[in-house]
Amino acid sequence: MPTVPARPDLDLMKKVNRAFVTGVTVVTALDEEVPRGLAVNAFSSISLDPPTVMVCVQRTSSTHDCLFRADHLAINILSTDQLDVVNRFATKAEDKFTGLDWTPGPFGSPLLERSSAQMEVEIRERLQASTHTVFICRVTHAAVTERHAMVYSAGRFFDGSALVALA
Repeated sequence: MPTVPARPDLDLMKKVNRAFVTGVTVVTALDEEVPRGLAVNAFSSISLDPPTVMVCVQRTSSTHDCLFRADHLAINILSTDQLDVVNRFATKAEDKFTGLDWTPGPFGSPLLERSSAQMEVEIRERLQASTHTVFICRVTHAAVTERHAMVYSAGRFFDGSALVALA
């Protein structure tokens, strides 16, 4: 009978995850009338027809409960012009919106100015996955700009337009 290997340790998993290149988003919602948000790199498109996406949020996040109660949220795909924004939303600060330009989406979710793209989505399912909640969402509104997207890898942010295409 084969032996089952031990789970990879935390340091190894951090190294594995740092090898992955991902987009950078800020997920936002209204908590009654107060805007809330956090930086999220666990975002993915699930389907184009119907347009469906997913976002994973750690349950210990100070924004988690607001998102869990919400019917809608916004996913702001950050541009290279928003290093200040990702640094702000990666903190646990109580008010991340002071001095920040945003407009409400059709359902009120904060859409951040200067983003590469924006979506407002209706939350359809909330799945518990270990330490995180996976929000499965139907896109209700989308917009895209000419701004280049920011990407993240190995603990650093990069200009997504400067990636070198493989032959």
